[in-house]
Amino acid sequence: MQNKVLRNMLIPGVVALLCVLLPFILIECKVIKPYVAQILTLGAVNAIMAISVNVVCGVTGQLSLGQAGFQALGAYSVVLLTSSCHVPLPVSIVLAGCVAALFGFLIGFPTLKLEGDYLAIVTLAFGEIIRVILVNLKSVTGGPNGMRFITFKNSVPAGHGTAVAYLTIVGTLVIIIVLFQNFLRSTYGRAILAVREDPVAANSNGIFVFRNKMVGFVIASFIAGIGGALYAPLIGFIQPKIFDFNASINDLIYVVLGGMGSMTGSVLAAFVLTGLQEGLRFLKDYRLLIYPVILIVMMLFRPQGLLGTREISFVKIWDSIPVVWKKLFAKKTQEVQ
Repeated sequence: MQNKVLRNMLIPGVVALLCVLLPFILIECKVIKPYVAQILTLGAVNAIMAISVNVVCGVTGQLSLGQAGFQALGAYSVVLLTSSCHVPLPVSIVLAGCVAALFGFLIGFPTLKLEGDYLAIVTLAFGEIIRVILVNLKSVTGGPNGMRFITFKNSVPAGHGTAVAYLTIVGTLVIIIVLFQNFLRSTYGRAILAVREDPVAANSNGIFVFRNKMVGFVIASFIAGIGGALYAPLIGFIQPKIFDFNASINDLIYVVLGGMGSMTGSVLAAFVLTGLQEGLRFLKDYRLLIYPVILIVMMLFRPQGLLGTREISFVKIWDSIPVVWKKLFAKKTQEVQ
């Protein structure tokens, strides 16, 4: 039993280290070009935002259209904390996530009793209110012109900024996935999943529905704040229009394509669509037509998304390798005979 638990921890751990360290080394050795590295890093930021949306939509069973507002709070918080208060960047990133979580609690407390379209409208209004406030607070946020911020490239020795940005953001993504997957396996996580499946049955079994919805919403807000706090030093420039309604819709598209409730599916969709958007840049504005076409095809042939509610299990993949190898070897032996 102990060996099985160790194996279940070791295999995903090795895969996570390879996903983080191998590209980092290739970027440092100039095998992966800075442009490609930038796309991969931006894909990781989008994956963090996709996880945030999936926590609300796929795990708690709610519909939120305002996650870009929490991302904006995280982005502007890290800029103000670092530039004005001279707080170290790593501490500012965590504090920015806490600021977004605080606003998530304040917004969620009066609104999470709503469901479906009503909650979606309220969260959409919240995101737009945040954007309008950022536009009008010119003395603090720079208004519609935005604010510049020190990037990873400028905060580390020359030539290492792209690799450090990748290591920091992808490493944070891996940590978020690990922590949240362990949370879902805990008592609190299973209670949230029970609320998603049937709130009435969960309530009848002593599960406080509103409290568990609030926990999920606050966690999603924190993750979105972390995403915004990592976006600011990656790009080096933020302005309110970056975090408008379209940004929330893009984050929701990652979840719909990846699968509601599937963290690995959302992450995979975020990386694929980020790379696809950059790869089709030669089409100019016509590339924006690709998203609707992909959504239409997906809704027609696989409405549950790429993975549905399932997760990619590297342990099961590892266990299936000997079975596949034996089948191939047996087939070759029969052909020879």
